[in-house]
Amino acid sequence: MAVAARLLSGLALLAAWWLASRFTDVRTLPTPEAVAAFILREARSGDLLANVGITLWRVAASFCLAMATGAVLGIVLGRSRAADRALDTPLLVLLNTPALVITVLAYIWLGLTETAAILAVALNKMPNVAVILREGARGLDPGLEEMARAFRYDRRTWMRHVLLPQLEPFAVAAARSGLSLAWKIVLVVELLGRPNGVGYAISYYFQLFDVAALLGYSLVFSAVMLAVDALVLQPLDAHVRRWR
Repeated sequence: MAVAARLLSGLALLAAWWLASRFTDVRTLPTPEAVAAFILREARSGDLLANVGITLWRVAASFCLAMATGAVLGIVLGRSRAADRALDTPLLVLLNTPALVITVLAYIWLGLTETAAILAVALNKMPNVAVILREGARGLDPGLEEMARAFRYDRRTWMRHVLLPQLEPFAVAAARSGLSLAWKIVLVVELLGRPNGVGYAISYYFQLFDVAALLGYSLVFSAVMLAVDALVLQPLDAHVRRWR
């Protein structure tokens, strides 16, 4: 039922797009057929797969870096009041700094390099992960903590059987929200300072005022990210809900 509803909504959106394109300038709103034709041409040339592939790599690298550092920071802040008081203000500053500012500063300080691009995306995402995991670490079940002390769990056993299972829902929530944020920021980073990727392609076709190309790249990459969410993150979310 859910799949059918999504399919119908997608078809309705496609029909609305097709109708709107019949009453507007084709240069500003090309037809779905024109966009599909561009996607096929770009795929045959190899540019589409190359640009999508490098962007996916940047998304994966920055996403993993942000999740790892943000999770560790969030757990530390949630478990230590002193650390929370000391780092709360810097975390809020980083959380509220525009992504564009962080990206530009990373390029200025580190140059127009791959490292700067990935670090800029990770720094934009990491505070969100830290805030979500901090709330999870603050809400650990005291009964399980008491049980761990009674059975004299070592640090590794405590993390495996007490800490991590309780933080799983928060980690999945941070991952799902972070993925949608990370790939959007990656496109901005590529647009500003990389010679390849979906963001670079969008910048290039924007200069040519090729709306079909802009829509084509946007639709393809959005479809890839939706597939990742459906095939990886949603099953993880369902697993956590069943466990709880």
